[in-house]
Amino acid sequence: MRVLVVEDEEILAETITEGLRDQAIAVDSVYDGAEALYRTSYTDYDVIILDRDLPEVHGDEVCRQLVAKRSSSRIIMLTAADDVTEKIDGLALGADDYLAKPFLFGELVARVRALARRSAPPLPPILERAGIRLDPQRRTVERDGRPVVLRKKEFSLLEELMRADGRVVSVEQLLDRAWDENIDPFSNVVRVAMVALRKKLGEPRIIETITGVGYRL
Repeated sequence: MRVLVVEDEEILAETITEGLRDQAIAVDSVYDGAEALYRTSYTDYDVIILDRDLPEVHGDEVCRQLVAKRSSSRIIMLTAADDVTEKIDGLALGADDYLAKPFLFGELVARVRALARRSAPPLPPILERAGIRLDPQRRTVERDGRPVVLRKKEFSLLEELMRADGRVVSVEQLLDRAWDENIDPFSNVVRVAMVALRKKLGEPRIIETITGVGYRL
């Protein structure tokens, strides 16, 4: 899952960003509407957390433009006003959900995950392949009935490989889905995490390296 946080209160934006990263979600953050439109022009986000009262370009206009270009991103609008009329207006613009400040972080996470499920093709709640059983909600993994404890990035890599259902997943795709834009595209973080993941999954090895292309489970 990849999320964009658009919030002009920088402390709040960073708090949301770091909190979502702690949930193993790849997150980018920007502080105005113009930058949000620029980022979404070249990056596909599953969910956009969009403050309504933004500088440069108002949040309403950001929402209108995303909807007009048929963006697949799901939008949660944030506002300081807990008013039914505000909520109706936000949803009328094409937002998928609406949350008034202040809010409980746990509720935001739940809404983000719910919207991400709506933006993705339907998948079984439990992913199973090659003896691996992965539960995205409980964040648990088993191999042949044996529990496997993974770090956040290792879990994200395995989840992406399982969701690919036997297709090759490139290093660039893994970087895009499991890390955020601050990662160096020439770094070896995927290879390092993959070595650790393979070690924890044990033998026989089930993650195949396709030289010059990527990985396949």
